Amino acid sequence: MLSEVYKLSGSATQIELLSLVEKLNRKADIHGILVQLPLQRIDSEKIIGVIDPAKDVDAFSPLNTGKVMLGNYLYAPCTPAGIIELIKRSGIDIAGKRCVVIGRSNIVGKALAMLLMHENGTVTICHSRTLELVAACREADILVAAIGKPNFVTADMVKKGACVIDVGVNRLPNGKVCGDVDFDAVSHAAGFITTVPGGVGPMTKTMLLKNT
Repeated sequence: MLSEVYKLSGSATQIELLSLVEKLNRKADIHGILVQLPLQRIDSEKIIGVIDPAKDVDAFSPLNTGKVMLGNYLYAPCTPAGIIELIKRSGIDIAGKRCVVIGRSNIVGKALAMLLMHENGTVTICHSRTLELVAACREADILVAAIGKPNFVTADMVKKGACVIDVGVNRLPNGKVCGDVDFDAVSHAAGFITTVPGGVGPMTKTMLLKNT
């Protein structure tokens, strides 16, 4: 697989980026387009919106997002799709399970909730305004942390034997990278748990290749 990297300067305008995306849309030998987010000073939604949906391998465009919700999609956003693969290949049947997703971002939380429901999971989305968050998490057979707060999920929030997926990537003041889950504590309670780094991240990259 051949990849081309286009690095625009920090002073690049929205018009320049739109023009580049439209140029790549027209290139028959380009099958996937990925815009590295977040963007500074530029309207991300407008940029994502002009990507040809057939080349939108991140599955972030309004059309592809809608198709994921309807369950009629060619490919799903890479991180949620990778999480589903991780769960299935661990021998866990999602159907009928109580699934709790902490985080409601468009990139992970909302899309993952849709995919879990398509697999017949019973899904609760939790966020910063959720009341009784700890109690909700304790009910989860499958718990996904995608909130962007280091070591947020502690052992008292996890049901014994639960599958815990950590999407967070946080850098501590000492330079160490950690997830949203307190791995050392939670690993004693969980039946399955992912590491950070090395868990969800490689699956995100794999699903990007698969989508392309």
